[in-house]
Amino acid sequence: MDLPEMKHEIDEMETSLQKFRGLFDLDNKKARIAELEERMTMPGFWDDNEKAQKVIDESNDLKAKVDNLGELESRFEDLQVAYELVKEDDDAELKDELEESLTEAGQAFRQYETRLLLSGPHDKSNAILELHPGAGGTEAQDWASMLLRMYTRWAESKGFAVETLDYLPGDEAGVKSVTLLIKGLDAYGYLKAEKGIHRLVRISPFDAAGRRHTSFVSCEVTPELDDDIDIEVRPEDVKMDVFRSSGAGGQHINKTSSAVRLTHIPTGIVVSCQSERSQFQNRDQAMKMLKSRLYQLEEEKREAEKAALHGEQKEIGWGSQIRSYVFHPYSMVKDHRTNVEVGDVNRVMDGDLDPFIDAYLRLNL
Repeated sequence: MDLPEMKHEIDEMETSLQKFRGLFDLDNKKARIAELEERMTMPGFWDDNEKAQKVIDESNDLKAKVDNLGELESRFEDLQVAYELVKEDDDAELKDELEESLTEAGQAFRQYETRLLLSGPHDKSNAILELHPGAGGTEAQDWASMLLRMYTRWAESKGFAVETLDYLPGDEAGVKSVTLLIKGLDAYGYLKAEKGIHRLVRISPFDAAGRRHTSFVSCEVTPELDDDIDIEVRPEDVKMDVFRSSGAGGQHINKTSSAVRLTHIPTGIVVSCQSERSQFQNRDQAMKMLKSRLYQLEEEKREAEKAALHGEQKEIGWGSQIRSYVFHPYSMVKDHRTNVEVGDVNRVMDGDLDPFIDAYLRLNL
């Protein structure tokens, strides 16, 4: 990297800092931190542990963003000083150090910008992620199990907790459907980028003739809603079925009809939960899932109406896949919304989804 390129990088960081200050609204966030800290000192703050923890998490998140912005500003000032030194004294060692610092700072700036982009009303929420194979039998069900592994690895790399709410194994291999609850700050904000149809192209291990197969899996992502968000679900609109859990054994699993399936008759939405010990707990969790799906459905309707007003048309169906994963005749993963491509498909399947998520979040910048 020559000196003009270094100067360009530093100028870009200055522009980014100005954008960050605008996106973050520092004075407003500091006032919010003060408000949250005052709430923490009020009597009865810990009467509701769940609500108290949410206040603490929000406060910690805002403090981290304020501190990180200060760190980026300090880094920028240090880079300016280092650049002037290199410009005056063309020392190869100093130049190498500046180039390394610029690379590290660039990554830090990009990560910070990604976090600031998670500003939607439910971006900070936990995420409910569902995988449903398309037509194709065992091949499609195996593809669903591969995506299950991919998302589990991605979540663990972020420090998120993963809970399996519902799991229906495939007849020979893979899964017929699976529902995960991914817990962590900004989990939904990141994973909303994964909603859509995922396409696999490979030589099927289940085809004795060794032919190439194309399989599809639908990924549905909704936020886990807070109890204070009111979604009306009339009892007469919900059909409840109970069945025995199909997961690994235990004192209650597979022995009692504790698993619950809820069908919302007006919309046809079906949710299941079998992760809890009792039928009552599973019904409670399934109802939360149903409310999240209904909320998401209303959001999609509003978006569709807005798009219609602007003359936009979006395809819905198996032909509108968001991403293709090609194992044969070459190795590549391509996101069709952002055109981001990664040549190492195995790296992506091991949970490296950040390039795709990052590009999706920047689509509307």
